[in-house]
Amino acid sequence: MKTTHDIKDHSLPHAWADLQAGAQSSDWLQPEANRLAFADPEFLLRRETRGIRFQLEMLKPDLAQAEAGIEHTVVVFGSARFLDRAAAQAQLQIAQQNGQAQDIAKAQALVRNAEHYENARVFAQMVSRACSCLPNDEKLFICTGGGPGIMEAANRGAQEAGAPSVALNIALPHEQHPNPYVTPGLSFKFHYFALRKMHFMMRAKALVAFPGGFGTLDELFEVMTLVQTRKSRPVPILLFGTTFWKGLIDMDVLVQEGTISPSDLQLFHYVDTPEAAWQAICNFYQLKVD
Repeated sequence: MKTTHDIKDHSLPHAWADLQAGAQSSDWLQPEANRLAFADPEFLLRRETRGIRFQLEMLKPDLAQAEAGIEHTVVVFGSARFLDRAAAQAQLQIAQQNGQAQDIAKAQALVRNAEHYENARVFAQMVSRACSCLPNDEKLFICTGGGPGIMEAANRGAQEAGAPSVALNIALPHEQHPNPYVTPGLSFKFHYFALRKMHFMMRAKALVAFPGGFGTLDELFEVMTLVQTRKSRPVPILLFGTTFWKGLIDMDVLVQEGTISPSDLQLFHYVDTPEAAWQAICNFYQLKVD
């Protein structure tokens, strides 16, 4: 039996053409019974079809990555608000010219945190270049949330090393566009945070968490919980920036209060350089790369 995955193939029903013809200029289609169910956005957005949407968000990125040969990833999390060094310095100069103390303090923080941006960029370069010599089924690819800041830095580093990288973006009220360094064919957008986080873990062979806010903490502790409860296989979980992470969270307090076991402190490790982060991953998997 002949099969095809090409939506433009004439053997498929002309559902897409019918959909476009009925859309006119409106962003939202009016309900219409005489429309094929799988080409009916109004139907697919009903509350009752949420399970179908879950499945679609599960399948689309999975199939596309498999077809691209992406089987193993190094996931990089971190703040979307950090800038590269040049942009941060430019912000500081503007703030100093304006003379507003609050703006100057904010810009000084951007300059300070630009070091994390540059470290994420260098780390992604190291991973991508080192893995270029590995067989396709053993290569590690950089994967991020696809937004600005640390995510941009990691995608940028991969691109500069000549390697593709994955972006798992999220639709937010304040629209977040993919950063310009993401590989276009590997840039995916999600509606559901749960499905997005599942995709982060499906191919992750390591997690590197740079300083960040609520989103970074949510993603970090999701992974730590999955590994702790053995719902997910052990992977290197690296907290990049010892001063930041120890200043933010005193993990020893959790042991002292009996809320985690002492052995749980071995689920993660602190690192402060791109070299140390990459070496920790190589040691975990006994990788022999140049």
